[in-house]
Amino acid sequence: MARDVIATCPVCDHELSVTRLHCRECGTTLEGEFSVGRFGRLSRDQLSLLESFLRSRGNLREMERELGLSYPTIRGRVDALVRALGLGGAEAPASESTGAVVIDPDLRRQILERLARHEIGAEEAAVALRTGVLPPAATQQPVATQQPAATQQPAAAQPPPATQRQEDDDA
Repeated sequence: MARDVIATCPVCDHELSVTRLHCRECGTTLEGEFSVGRFGRLSRDQLSLLESFLRSRGNLREMERELGLSYPTIRGRVDALVRALGLGGAEAPASESTGAVVIDPDLRRQILERLARHEIGAEEAAVALRTGVLPPAATQQPVATQQPAATQQPAAAQPPPATQRQEDDDA
């Protein structure tokens, strides 16, 4: 049974490389280091969007009907897909020339929700918001968070250590 190739390491999120290829028909095996290619690095959502784009032959209005999303949402996702594939060419919008990336509001919400659920860290969320590319789901334990300072008891409300020792001596 053939399985889809994953492109990122489930432990550290760095890119994986394929080291062995095998032909079932003739038995030929190739060993080396092979890239999964630009399409292999896309998330399932990005691949689904690409398939819809191809089915509609690039007609965003048709994609709008098929996916049930607004035109600006479709446009933003297609733009993010183009950037993820490294195909951003010279006709990039002015916002990209300044380094700012305009991301789809739904994608922004997904990134912030995953951050709130501790599925991704703050650094991953910042990168995702800058690039418009949602990181793959992590398989690691959620990130531990510290209690906000506003809910911690102030130091003055705790009895000083000397008072505690005196009470122990009295007992």
